[in-house]
Amino acid sequence: MDSIQRLADRCLLPGFVGTQPPDWVLRRAAAGLGGVCLYARNVRSTSQLRAMSERLHIENAGLVIAIDEEGGDVTRLEAATGSSYPGNLALGAVDDFELTRAVAGSIGAELAAAGIDLDLAPVADVNSNPINPVIGVRAFGPEPGLVARQTAAWVEGLQGAGVAACVKHFPGHGATSLDSHLALPVVDEDPHQGALEPFSAAIAAGVRAVMSAHIVVPTIDAVPGTISPKVMTSLLRRELGFQGLAVSDGLEMRAIADGVGIAEGTVLALTAGCDLLCIGGGLAGEDIAIALRDAIAAAVKAGRVSEERLAEAAARVDALAEWRTKQVVAAVGDRAVGLAAARRAVRAEGQRSSS
Repeated sequence: MDSIQRLADRCLLPGFVGTQPPDWVLRRAAAGLGGVCLYARNVRSTSQLRAMSERLHIENAGLVIAIDEEGGDVTRLEAATGSSYPGNLALGAVDDFELTRAVAGSIGAELAAAGIDLDLAPVADVNSNPINPVIGVRAFGPEPGLVARQTAAWVEGLQGAGVAACVKHFPGHGATSLDSHLALPVVDEDPHQGALEPFSAAIAAGVRAVMSAHIVVPTIDAVPGTISPKVMTSLLRRELGFQGLAVSDGLEMRAIADGVGIAEGTVLALTAGCDLLCIGGGLAGEDIAIALRDAIAAAVKAGRVSEERLAEAAARVDALAEWRTKQVVAAVGDRAVGLAAARRAVRAEGQRSSS
């Protein structure tokens, strides 16, 4: 593998099948792979997950092990039984900064103990469209100010436990009526009208990563945000001042795959400003990881992507991994805080019946 291929590999976040890492993942990890993204299919128990993370980190201490653990409807640690922690909508209903920070801190403590480096959470979208098919209860609510303060609390709680947070889906997926897993949504609202507020709050709170959205925002650009330099560089980096790791949403999602295609989407996402390129929710073999590495390397050699841009992206992956190794993991997860939060979120309407 030449130096360009190594840098390209450092920018990839593939997935795999099974509760033990396959040989190709171990081999690529040892050679400098950026990270792996874990799903429910990879988790059997906390002890198994911890052992798997340790095995991966033996191959490469700088490997970024990522997972989607939002609480509520989206959980990998407790996919078989349901999360012990309420999701964002419940936390938004209570709107208690300290409670949200405690819930996220407990989730973070569990993830840190399991060897996870990056949690692809929280959702920072303002759910301004009540028929949104993909965000819904994953959002803290429909009001930008509430979502902003809750997002900041969640980020602080998680990162206080030593796990990097990744707010999503930039620049805001809440106003859509389509699911970007299945189609290409268009958001007609200017994100400056409210959707950006939670991302700004997260950046002010020190969030380590931001995930892109596969949505078109016509007021900014005519192409999906993930592959738009106007979104991922001009808006995120220059206007909002974010200096951390930009992570693409899954590149096999149909909003990208059915448009420019996965390989081309990967190259365009890197060019636009995404640093860590996520693949593997559905395509989870070494073949796709090789294809994307080679597509990036070919684009660099053809002059479509500068080597400086590739090195910059790889350096941001390195920086997040280095941050994680410096965290002192002392907190212990307490699922009782999840039950307490859920009870506080209960709301009842109607008249009390008389006996």
